[in-house]
Amino acid sequence: MTEEPGEDDAAPEVPAYPDLVERIVNLSKRRGFIFPSAEIYGGFRSTYDYGPLGVLMLRNVKDAWWRSMVQLRDDVVGIDAAILSTPKIWEASGHLDNFTDPLVDCRNCHERWRADKIDGTCPNCGSTDLTEPRAFNLMFKTYAGPVEEDATVAYLRPETAQGMFVNFLNVLTTTRKKPPFGIAQVGKSFRNEITPQNFVFRTREFEQMEMEYFVPPDEADRWFHYWLDERMRWYLDLGIPPAKLRLRHHDPDELSHYSAATADVEFLFPWGWDELEGIANRTDFDLKAHAAHSGERLEYFDQSTGERYVPYVIEPAAGATRTMMAFLLAAYDEDEVGGERRTVLHLDPRLAPYQVAVLPLSKKDELMPLSRQVLGLLQPVAVCDFDTTQSIGRRYRRQDEVGTPYCVTVDFDSLEDHSVTVRDRDTTDQVRVPIDAVAGEIAGRLHR
Repeated sequence: MTEEPGEDDAAPEVPAYPDLVERIVNLSKRRGFIFPSAEIYGGFRSTYDYGPLGVLMLRNVKDAWWRSMVQLRDDVVGIDAAILSTPKIWEASGHLDNFTDPLVDCRNCHERWRADKIDGTCPNCGSTDLTEPRAFNLMFKTYAGPVEEDATVAYLRPETAQGMFVNFLNVLTTTRKKPPFGIAQVGKSFRNEITPQNFVFRTREFEQMEMEYFVPPDEADRWFHYWLDERMRWYLDLGIPPAKLRLRHHDPDELSHYSAATADVEFLFPWGWDELEGIANRTDFDLKAHAAHSGERLEYFDQSTGERYVPYVIEPAAGATRTMMAFLLAAYDEDEVGGERRTVLHLDPRLAPYQVAVLPLSKKDELMPLSRQVLGLLQPVAVCDFDTTQSIGRRYRRQDEVGTPYCVTVDFDSLEDHSVTVRDRDTTDQVRVPIDAVAGEIAGRLHR
């Protein structure tokens, strides 16, 4: 393989903003990206609500993934499986026995930690007087029905993958696909993390973007490396700098019980390299396990050769919420425009919450009908903001701070020349564009 960006022998980058996470947390709260959940009640640890801008950006991240993984391909289809599921699924998949973290308690301050993350010392008080590690299952258990009895036990899914495995035959039959083909899904997952941390990077409720790609067993290695390249390319195409991205292959002793090979797409977070996405060769473990537990034959019959086989599975599995965080971190910058300091998010237009802001120069009555007309022309081609409060300079700065690529200003000259001013976020260049051409101008810029 060619050398990947962010190789280990590259010199470590000195962070431009040592407190970058804090800056992103503050910006997210101030501008409506992400709020602490239940804040009026003092909050609820490790849960977050996505505000008006956050919900737009998170949707854009998921849409960009779906476009790449499903819309632009003819070998991948989608599914949306249930969140609540029978224990039989998690028994077959191994989650009931193996989906655990080693848990220790500090005898001094009574805080609880993952043993493999603290090197024998309590991060809270520094004590080394810790209990022996014990296994802690990360799945959220609940009950379906009015009586809490074993017969009604259910689990919130800790991953979206198993819903695709148990629907393998349904998808195979209804779509008439044949290997290699994939099933993709975007949805919520839940893990009872011992130590949620780093804002939305590790939380108990999160969204995943996963795809299970079913292949003939003898083609698994080729497709594994194919998806490594494809997934790296996706992050780079959407604006992650190459120096902040790397591909790390798992050592044999850290592979999951089902994996023949796994590599992580890692991002250089302020606290160091950490995972955005894992790509794994899951072999035929999942289909065979569910076949054994369910009694169904989960296999593919090749009519051209008369051969039956259980496909191997290549799984690219990304976290939507932590990916959004990485894009925010990578896009954040501060510079100077006209002698004034500004904060700017250099987000790819495909990810920015708003692609365009329509800004009437004044709230006077004579400008508002024309401004609304311009807004109506732009809304079919872009997600728009309409901002009339404070000076035009302050409104430009506000749009820069939330990553809006283009501002369209309607001024008093617009009443005479039927043109508007289009401003570029990154260069701050401004050009005059006829109103009847502004939708085409913006659409052309967004899709170039």
